[in-house]
Amino acid sequence: MEKIWTEEIFGNKKPIIAMCHLSALPGDPGFDKEGGIIRVIEWAKKDLLALQNGGVDAVMFSNEFSMPYMTKVEAVTIATMARIIGELMADIKVPFGVNALWDPIASLDLAIAVGASFIREVFTGVYAGDYGFWITNCGAVIRHQHMIGAEKVKLLFNIVPESASYLANRNIGEIARSTVFNTHPDALCVSGIYAGSETNTKTLEAVKNAVPESVVFANTGVKLENFIEKLSIADGAVVGTTFKVEGKFDNHVDEGRVKAFMDKVKVFRKN
Repeated sequence: MEKIWTEEIFGNKKPIIAMCHLSALPGDPGFDKEGGIIRVIEWAKKDLLALQNGGVDAVMFSNEFSMPYMTKVEAVTIATMARIIGELMADIKVPFGVNALWDPIASLDLAIAVGASFIREVFTGVYAGDYGFWITNCGAVIRHQHMIGAEKVKLLFNIVPESASYLANRNIGEIARSTVFNTHPDALCVSGIYAGSETNTKTLEAVKNAVPESVVFANTGVKLENFIEKLSIADGAVVGTTFKVEGKFDNHVDEGRVKAFMDKVKVFRKN
């Protein structure tokens, strides 16, 4: 049986992509001006090593603490993310991706600069939410991908964006089918309402049933208590908050929590 691309890149069925959340960056309201970039790099390195030592299949670097997020990212954000990932390059031992929230063109630019294997973004749809009206232009993004030579970068489409709702009156199955037909995503990501909130199982199942031949990820809120339920449907998961100390979003990664989670996942995958 032919392997799907996730097995080729991540080396496992049902891969776990761990989030390496970067601290607030220059220009962000929460940036630590006293600690500066060095402190951001130190935090990122500590989390990266904890994730890798815990046994995750891949990591994704995101400017998670650049709150409130922008749909067009400033140049300083991408420059700083490239600096941080460059500083960590010798320590990265697993496949990695990037996510410049919430700007797919900026994410592609960053990916090609640092050699990332994948990006996750909102590529399609029109939404209303915490960021106002959110209007995408997938055709322009895909053309930009080809223009900069990033054709090999895998695109993870978040079709249930956090903190926003689809404006058109369409069910999630229809959205999944038309997205796959029109844009050929490498994967679809199904999220809760914000980072760390549980992905709705019925929504996840509806997406997978609508596009059974497509890769579908559970994108938020996967943890020890529910990973079997989610991975019984999804082709993998993106995991962030549950790996942190006490399972709290603002904390450092807890290597023990990562290992406990991944040990259970590995048993599940064998079966």
